[in-house]
Amino acid sequence: MADLSVNMCGIQSPNPFWLASAPPANTGEQIMRAFDAGWGGAVWKTLGTPIVNVSSRFGSIDYDGAKVVGFNNIELITDRPLDVNFKEIAEVKKRYPKHAVIVSLMVETKEEWRDIIKRSEDAGADGLELNFGCPHGMCERGMGSSVGQEPAVLERITSWVMEYANIPVLVKLTPNIGDILDPGRAAVRGGASGLSLINTIKSVMGVDLDRMVPLPRVGDASTNGGYCGPAVKPIAMHMVAALARDKEVGIPISGIGGISNWRDAAEFIALGSTTVQVCTAVMHHGYRIVEDMIDGLSQFLDEKGMTSVEQLIGHAIPNYKEWGQLDLNYRVIAEINPETCIGCQLCYVACQDGAHQCIHLASTDCDAYHGVHDHAQSVRTKWPSVRHDELHDGKPRVPWVDIDECVGCNLCELVCPVPGCITMKEIANPAGPESWNDRVAKGLA
Repeated sequence: MADLSVNMCGIQSPNPFWLASAPPANTGEQIMRAFDAGWGGAVWKTLGTPIVNVSSRFGSIDYDGAKVVGFNNIELITDRPLDVNFKEIAEVKKRYPKHAVIVSLMVETKEEWRDIIKRSEDAGADGLELNFGCPHGMCERGMGSSVGQEPAVLERITSWVMEYANIPVLVKLTPNIGDILDPGRAAVRGGASGLSLINTIKSVMGVDLDRMVPLPRVGDASTNGGYCGPAVKPIAMHMVAALARDKEVGIPISGIGGISNWRDAAEFIALGSTTVQVCTAVMHHGYRIVEDMIDGLSQFLDEKGMTSVEQLIGHAIPNYKEWGQLDLNYRVIAEINPETCIGCQLCYVACQDGAHQCIHLASTDCDAYHGVHDHAQSVRTKWPSVRHDELHDGKPRVPWVDIDECVGCNLCELVCPVPGCITMKEIANPAGPESWNDRVAKGLA
């Protein structure tokens, strides 16, 4: 079996799966149960001057029968005494010396940073994570994302921390910014050991239309919160990859955002993450999801002939390019299998109204569509079991693709409810690859 252990900027972990700094990592008892379930590490819920949290603090979006596709919270940092937190950190490290315990911190002044760093190290923390990403509540007090959105401030505070810290320091970045490279590079200039991202996205979850109050409702009002869960995964992967391939960054990354299973984790690792942090999926399904994550990642690495997680880190980065580097001569076209088509015609509607009008319906008047005779003959040759009336009856069921008009946008394949019914067939181009940048260089664009 592949070796799942990782070294995250000097922090050893038995596997890359960590709990993110959030409610699942709020107490020592929780984290010890998580370690028993198989988690390799945990980032303690952010410590700072304890605050009072509101009641009614979570909201979610359900879609098409799936629960908690997107999740929102207006919860802040720890509301438990620091003495209690540090006592529990020490107990966790005593009982689980081989697991990674990282303490998330958020304070204001240089003196406060010095004090809380020392207390964290005295408790046995393996590393620190600086919370420069919280998008609500704390940012109004000059912390959280208000730091992460100001690269100069982020750099200065990171340099303060690096003066005092004797253990690795991760800087947690906010996605609520124009270009993630700006704070990432600032963290590097400040001396950070590694980066973690993304923190949650500033959001409003919905509106109670009877009371005219945003959600989640706190009495007769609400506020913006932090958005996370499966819906944010594409945003998180883009930002992780942007930093992983930037030559001015070059430090380890802990990926966060919508990770729910081993495949999500593998994708983040392939895009440059050394570890991955999970929150929403644990809140939804519990700590034991890590069992499938461990088994799935192990099997995947074995199938790929990789002996360690290290070999997967950043494996996809060389193939993440700018648009101008993509091959303009590469072409795919849609192909519909009439044997599995259920005649829902979603592909036809999507193509007509949302794409390039290259999918058509069979008609009793074959001459109404250019090339339909040839198309029908090719279908009968490739799929001889298809009945003639499936192509030509009063209520046609099987659409067909005008390959000369198909631009290979993938929309029909994406909306088709039958797996494998519509596939994108690659068409070889004898001219070979040519990018927009190539055309510009030749004076053709």
